[in-house]
Amino acid sequence: MAQNDGVSWSWFVAGAIVGAAVALLYAPQTGQETRDLISKKTDEASEALSGTSQDVVEKGKELFDRGKQIADDAAELFERGRKLVRG
Repeated sequence: MAQNDGVSWSWFVAGAIVGAAVALLYAPQTGQETRDLISKKTDEASEALSGTSQDVVEKGKELFDRGKQIADDAAELFERGRKLVRG
């Protein structure tokens, strides 16, 4: 279930962006005002997504480091067991 949370969240954000774009296109504003608003919102969305991608990268690094530590601990346990068997 935890793996699907990120995918669900991504689809929700994508739907929200599309919905906002459609709402802006049908809003009673001049073309220039609408273009300015779309530009502003696009910049805000890209900044938000940039922060999100950095969070994902950081979490990936944390998971990699944790996995590496577990592998190192397992190798150490294996080596100790091998020494015990050999005497």
